[in-house]
Amino acid sequence: MNRNTLILLAVICAIIFIAPLVMYQGHGEDDGYFGGSDDAASEAIESTNFKPWFSSIWEPPSGEIESLLFALQAAIGAIIIGYFFGYWRGQRKVE
Repeated sequence: MNRNTLILLAVICAIIFIAPLVMYQGHGEDDGYFGGSDDAASEAIESTNFKPWFSSIWEPPSGEIESLLFALQAAIGAIIIGYFFGYWRGQRKVE
């Protein structure tokens, strides 16, 4: 790659990174920005007065532990997927 291409890619990356920060400056979740689909779905379900017919077996004691378990689950999944992709690539190189 030549120097002009690298500079152009760096400028595009900077624009992609900075544009949302400038566009939504001063806005937050209180204004309705950055709300996820989980929030919208839970609000829609709560508005119907739905009562769940079962409850969780175990609730994590805090949100931090829940986030830790989610991250651990994602890491284990990424390791498994990465292992198999590496294995398949190694098999192709052998052939």
